Amino acid sequence: MISAVVYALLVAVAAASGGIFKPGEWYEGLEKPGWTPPNWAFPVVWTTLYLMIGAAGWIVWRLDGFGIATMLWGAQLVFNAAWSYLFFGIRRMDWALVDSGAMWLTIAAFIVLAWPISVVAALLFVPYLAWVSVAFALNKRVMDLNPAAMAAVRASS
Repeated sequence: MISAVVYALLVAVAAASGGIFKPGEWYEGLEKPGWTPPNWAFPVVWTTLYLMIGAAGWIVWRLDGFGIATMLWGAQLVFNAAWSYLFFGIRRMDWALVDSGAMWLTIAAFIVLAWPISVVAALLFVPYLAWVSVAFALNKRVMDLNPAAMAAVRASS
């Protein structure tokens, strides 16, 4: 049971990035597409996803130890934690897009490699992959709609 707590703590640390690097006025001032989810959806969806992420990682670790699937689980969590810092913290929408692409790839790879270990763990990641797909598209569209914000950040770097 201690291992489940460790997985919960790892996920909590990654989730804390979203609490530290919040959207704020800068994000509110950006132009966003009409299909942007409402603000209330983000904490609801992410809380649910983080519970699923932790459970999936713990299940795979229990059944397979520190194999490639577990390493991918860890990698996606690092990309997950980095995104809020990149997008909201230092306002590098371009770097955040690359990060979310890497996150998508590690999530997809985890699903493929976790499937033979635990179908449940693999399925727990499917909604996460769907949400990150939307987040990737949203990140890209916000970048495209706000070239002046991108130029200002690049100029100050």
